[in-house]
Amino acid sequence: MLRVDVAKQLGELGIEAAFASAGRVTGLFGASGAGKTSLINMIAGLLRPDRGIIAIGDEVLDDTVARVHVPAHRRRIGYVFQDMRLFPHLDVRQNLDYGRRMNRLADDPAQRARVTDLLDIGHLLDRRPGRLSGGERQRVALGRALLAQPRLLLLDEPLGSLDEERKVEILPYLKRLRDEALIPMVYVSHDAGEMRQLATQVAVLRRGRVIAFGGAEVLAPA
Repeated sequence: MLRVDVAKQLGELGIEAAFASAGRVTGLFGASGAGKTSLINMIAGLLRPDRGIIAIGDEVLDDTVARVHVPAHRRRIGYVFQDMRLFPHLDVRQNLDYGRRMNRLADDPAQRARVTDLLDIGHLLDRRPGRLSGGERQRVALGRALLAQPRLLLLDEPLGSLDEERKVEILPYLKRLRDEALIPMVYVSHDAGEMRQLATQVAVLRRGRVIAFGGAEVLAPA
C-alpha cells in the first residue's frame, strides 16, 4: 500500500495531493505542469513536502509533524527517468550492475538472468549505450532499476522521449514488468492510452491536486 497525503508550494504551483493505492501500477495522469513529476520526486525522497505523510506499507518515509524524512538512498525505491541516464562510458552489463553495487547488494546471477530475460537484453550486454536504440536504452534503464531490488519502482514518462515505433516496441515489456516482476510501480504519463494499457489505479492531477482516483474509468473517454 502506497499512501500519499502531501502539500508543497513550488513557485506559483501549489501541490495538495492525497491518495492511497494498493494497485500493481498506480498511474499519475495529467497535462504538463499538473505536478506529476514533483509528486513522484516527493515519493522518491528527492523533494521534501511542506506538509504531510508518505508511507509504503507500515513504513513512514515522510511525516512533517513527526519530523520524519527518510533520505532517498535509504528508501529502496527505483527510479526510471525519461532520459534513461545510462553511463555512456560503461557497457550494458556494467550499467545493469551499477545500482546493485551502489546499494552494496550481493551479486545474484539468477536474478540478473531473470531480469535480462524478462527485458530481452541479454544480447546487448557488451554494447555501450551509444550503440543502442532508444527502446533498448529504456529497457536497460528498467533492468538497472530492477537489479537494485527496489520495493517500489517509479517511472517518470518512460516513453516520452521515444517515437511511436519505439513506444510500440517497449509497451509489451512494461506490461511484463507489471504482470511478472511483482514490484509495485508508480507510472507518470500524460498519455491516456498508456494509462489504459498499464495502470491498475489512476490518480488524475490538475494544477497540483488529485481531482479523481480509481480505475481506468476516471480517464476521459478515448
